[in-house]
Amino acid sequence: MFGLGVGFFWIVALAFLLVIIASAVRVLLEYERGVVFRLGRFSSVKGPGLKFIIPIVDQLKKVSLRTIAMDVPPQDIITRDNVSVKVNAVLYFRVVQPEKALIEVENYLYATSQLAQTSLRSVLGQVELDELLAQRDKINQELQQILDRQTDPWGVKISNVEIKHVDLPAEMTRAIARQAEAERERRSKVIHAEGELQASVSLAKAAKQISSEPGALQLRFLQTLTEVATEKNSTILFPLPIDLLTPFLEKKKTD
Repeated sequence: MFGLGVGFFWIVALAFLLVIIASAVRVLLEYERGVVFRLGRFSSVKGPGLKFIIPIVDQLKKVSLRTIAMDVPPQDIITRDNVSVKVNAVLYFRVVQPEKALIEVENYLYATSQLAQTSLRSVLGQVELDELLAQRDKINQELQQILDRQTDPWGVKISNVEIKHVDLPAEMTRAIARQAEAERERRSKVIHAEGELQASVSLAKAAKQISSEPGALQLRFLQTLTEVATEKNSTILFPLPIDLLTPFLEKKKTD
């Protein structure tokens, strides 16, 4: 009985020793960092690989350093020109100081998400709809700077913010379509007017050139008559320039 009790004792002691050793050994992946708290106080940050801590005394918390893509839920926003829109975005960030991410904020993922939502509503509420649709890069940069400045005490780096989709009301979509159609019509009229202007300038130059040579006008007249005749028309009405009759009239006066 005594030998059995001693054997059982050694088995329990060995099992306890294995548990202690297992709790003292931690493996950290390349993208992970381990924040060590010793008796509740921050001790150090351990890098990737096989790490040893003091059982019971030390507590190790793992933090990932990989970039996180977080979807910002759609937010109801009223722009500066009183247009109601729904906007969602995507946020890219990563932890650069693991100890701050655990000590300075309770849950850095939840806190960053809430901060992104409130900042999105605040920034977009100060711009007009046209600016929101046409200058997204500028708005994205402004959002990134605001969020990065506010999350810096948490050890979080905001690398990029992108507005994904702007959901417009149906009546606003129709209004924008009418505006775009009117803009295209305006451009068409401007282009047509510019073409008419260029054509009139060319015609004026041609008329000036032809008027300098009396015979050129007659040749042009005959050329036009030839072109009309090739159309196989049964009747041809052609205006007779007065300039062609001028020589005959002058000759009659001299007679």
